[in-house]
Amino acid sequence: MGFIQLIGRTFLAFLAAVGRLAIFTGVALSHCVRPPFYGRNLLRQMVEIGYYSLPVVGLTAIFTGMVLTLQTHTGFARFQAESVIPQVVVVSITRELGPVLAGLMVAGRIGAAMAAEIGTMRVTEQIDALTTLATNPFKYLIAPRLVAGVICLPILVLIADIIGVFGGYLIGTYKLDFSAGAYLQNARAFLEPMDVISGLVKAAVFGFLIALMGCYHGYNSQGGAQGVGAATTNAVVSASILILSFNYVITELFFAR
Repeated sequence: MGFIQLIGRTFLAFLAAVGRLAIFTGVALSHCVRPPFYGRNLLRQMVEIGYYSLPVVGLTAIFTGMVLTLQTHTGFARFQAESVIPQVVVVSITRELGPVLAGLMVAGRIGAAMAAEIGTMRVTEQIDALTTLATNPFKYLIAPRLVAGVICLPILVLIADIIGVFGGYLIGTYKLDFSAGAYLQNARAFLEPMDVISGLVKAAVFGFLIALMGCYHGYNSQGGAQGVGAATTNAVVSASILILSFNYVITELFFAR
């Protein structure tokens, strides 16, 4: 009976956590569409999420494109199918690798920063001070981050797609002796609008999830510095797991037959 009780307690605790997250998400979304809006906070978060994340996302994308081209050439050379390498690289980056890797990198950088900042405000009672000053914490802290995440991640992913394809182009033309014109023509002819659109939709969802997890764990942190550290870790881990999970769900919706 003790083992069954443990399973029951774990399941009930899981349902309670899902319920708290659902309520938090609903309240946050309601404040995203209702005035007043804090434009200065939104702009600051867009700079923090988008502009400051460009270097790490760009480096990840270019090396991913380069490695993908090398690995694809190594495999396809066994079947004399080197001519399809540009198509495989461009579709892999735009559909999957661009959104997922950019989302994971931003989750590690921005999700942790959001959880740490809001968690510190929680344990030092700054959030309570906002409420005392008649400022809604959801509208002032949470809503700008959610909106900025949804806006900035697709832009980052679009830039990552371009940089990743360019990295594959560099390796293909300068190391694997592809014709530059033929490489670009094959890549452009095979790429379809839905490949890019699906990646951008994934990016918007990932941006929302990253901001939501960072804000949720930071807002509900407790226990001083140790609690802030735990909230930061939980934000990154949960955002990463949700990115991989929703990546499959969105891919199923777009490309399942």
